[in-house]
Amino acid sequence: MVVIHKNDSNLWPPQTRNQVLEYQKWATPLAKKLLEVLLKGLNVNEIDESLEPLLMGTMAININYYPPCPNPSIAIGFRRHCDMSCITLLLQDDTGGLYVQGTKGDNWIHVNPIKGALAVNIGNSLQIMSNDRYKSIEHCVAVDSSRARISVPLFVNPSPDSVIGPFPQILKDGEKSMYKHVLFSDYWDHYFSKRPSGKASLDFAKI
Repeated sequence: MVVIHKNDSNLWPPQTRNQVLEYQKWATPLAKKLLEVLLKGLNVNEIDESLEPLLMGTMAININYYPPCPNPSIAIGFRRHCDMSCITLLLQDDTGGLYVQGTKGDNWIHVNPIKGALAVNIGNSLQIMSNDRYKSIEHCVAVDSSRARISVPLFVNPSPDSVIGPFPQILKDGEKSMYKHVLFSDYWDHYFSKRPSGKASLDFAKI
């Protein structure tokens, strides 16, 4: 199930509708607080009414179910990719299987689930806005031989009509812009027009 707009809630499966709405209501202020902390490192002091659509104009929730696979060596839950969001809040069960790429070569690090904790990924949109000061996290999912896995990522995205590009606060001292300004809906279309492949979709906005 994918949820993007709350006003589409009448289309959602009734078995999960109320729980998803409640989770989104709880997670929204948390996402805003996390973004405010990250933005202070970019000399952006608060998320006001003008910045809110740019940073968290839409939210999408996936409810993912990965069945057990008797031979995990011949299957993968989700291939390597980066999220296109500003940030992603990930709620996962205790099965494990999420891997993030390390900083040295092609090593992959397993993200051990911690009860009561969320995993937070930086996405491509924030990498673009931060002019590479923050880097999106390349990750993948491996299936388990005997246990199913359930994960609920909440993607905090710009609104479709937002124009994303490096913040002027970053460039005011002459720092070179690594990205052009692009309409988020155009980037969205580009991202989903191709098979996920690492950080390749960032090329759409690179100068």
